[in-house]
Amino acid sequence: MTITTKLKIAAAAATISIMSGVSAQAEENWIKKTSSVSVERTADRLVEAIENAGAKVFARVDHAAGAKSIDAELEDMTLVIFGNPKIGTPILQAEPRAGLDLPNRVLIWDDNGQTTIGYVDPAQLKQRYSVEGADQAFDTMAGALGKLTDAASK
Repeated sequence: MTITTKLKIAAAAATISIMSGVSAQAEENWIKKTSSVSVERTADRLVEAIENAGAKVFARVDHAAGAKSIDAELEDMTLVIFGNPKIGTPILQAEPRAGLDLPNRVLIWDDNGQTTIGYVDPAQLKQRYSVEGADQAFDTMAGALGKLTDAASK
């Protein structure tokens, strides 16, 4: 085996190792739950819970419908974007860059026949943007996301 071949193999192994670490880390930053009903019904329940809690749904994105529009297939997948200014504003005041991840986003998808709900852990958002202060807002957000996704997954 030549040195060039060995270097290529080493580089490929290092790339795979790095990519595996990134994937595992990204997975740890998510909170995931399962639902016993369809993606659509779970999304309906989530929207209802959000509205009942006094928050605002800004968008409901049907990724599978988007794929279908270009004659491609994608398992059922819906993104719900929502927020409550009472919770998000203190975070944005403390660190405007957090606006990239706010309002909140919850993804609901069909994972090999199992409906899954996932969202980025608010603690991860706080860390990602090095937010100083707004601790109460992050705690409230974490509690609200937990309750809302629990209601959707019943």
